[in-house]
Amino acid sequence: MIKIFDCKNLNYLSKLKLVLEKRRHGSKINTDHVIKIVKDIKINKQKALIKYEKKFSKNSKIKPSKKEINNSIKSLDPKIKNAIDFAYSRILKFHSLQKNNNIKYTDKLNNKIEYKYIPIQSVGIYVPHNLPSTLLMNAILAKKIVGVKRVVLANPRLNGKLNPAVMYAAKKCGISEIINASGSQAIASLAYIQKVNKIVGPGNDFVARAKKQVFGDVGIEGMVAGPSEITVVADKNTNLKEVLTSLIGQAEHDPNSQCILVSNNRNFIKSFQKSLKNELNKIPRKNIAKKSLLRNGLIIRVYNNKQIVDSINEIAPEHLELNLKNYKKLINKIINVGSICIGKYSAMAVTDYNVGTNHILPTLGSAKFSSGLNVSEFYKKISYIKLSKKGIEVIGKKAITLAEYEGLIGHAQSIKSRIRRS
Repeated sequence: MIKIFDCKNLNYLSKLKLVLEKRRHGSKINTDHVIKIVKDIKINKQKALIKYEKKFSKNSKIKPSKKEINNSIKSLDPKIKNAIDFAYSRILKFHSLQKNNNIKYTDKLNNKIEYKYIPIQSVGIYVPHNLPSTLLMNAILAKKIVGVKRVVLANPRLNGKLNPAVMYAAKKCGISEIINASGSQAIASLAYIQKVNKIVGPGNDFVARAKKQVFGDVGIEGMVAGPSEITVVADKNTNLKEVLTSLIGQAEHDPNSQCILVSNNRNFIKSFQKSLKNELNKIPRKNIAKKSLLRNGLIIRVYNNKQIVDSINEIAPEHLELNLKNYKKLINKIINVGSICIGKYSAMAVTDYNVGTNHILPTLGSAKFSSGLNVSEFYKKISYIKLSKKGIEVIGKKAITLAEYEGLIGHAQSIKSRIRRS
């Protein structure tokens, strides 16, 4: 069922890259109609939004009433509320430590330079129907920590109904502006009807394509948040059940999820292959998981620590589990990854909910150049410059030299106009 890649092969890293590229650039889903949807909503606004919601989601009610929201929340199991409260507290505490400090600098000429973090004025958060954890990961940062004034939630209805857990999380995070829309039409609505400054939140291929279409008119996250990924490193001492459940747990997300086992032990790999089918049959979403593993599953047989590190850095996985004893020999050399779970007890699945770290992480190799969602996503940074009379005279002369070298005489003249004539 699951492909094996052997690092004995010559140029194994180049060959591994080719295997990974097939998934990164090989989506068979045609999303071209998203262009039409986004353009239509940009021009025709609410009329077009309702048209596509009726067509794709059988939904004609875009804005829920306060009464409907409150009634939905009342139906929520207290146990779920408690779990959301627990996750909220941990996410808030950990991410509050990420708050940025403004910078002030004054030199000996009394030139003053500042760098200030300013909250973005409005943010739209897209949350798939039944994922309150995803709303917490976004809204706590934007609303509670950074202080974004206006946060709009886009959350689809299912069979005409609101999701009570998402509504409860929204209320807890202080979000009162909610629209019920799904997919690409939700993204277009946030951009052109709600007119937010930035859109965040994960979604399927249609959501991702819509974000690319609206980018430039609004901002989006500085990463690729696509189908889920996990890589697990195991050796002869690793518990087989832990590895099986971690990989299957991510495979059940989506047929396009990527699950990779890296191991230096042939017997462990054989045991994994032998047990996989039986373990798959234990979960309700087994058909999705099977498709994922058949399409994107991979076992990488390595022979030394260098091959482990090099393979991981090439994969650049969203999630990494180092489920082995000698992780200290590897961890400082692993640089391309969204998050790392260390040791047998650190199940990646817990990080999806309430460890406190963020579960919106770079995928499709984008961990090579980007980070997971953090408070910086919701700030703008502005520089402030106040030069003194002596300052412009001293540093301005050097700037004139560079401006004239670059052939930008207008720049030089602008600087000269501020300098006292001798």
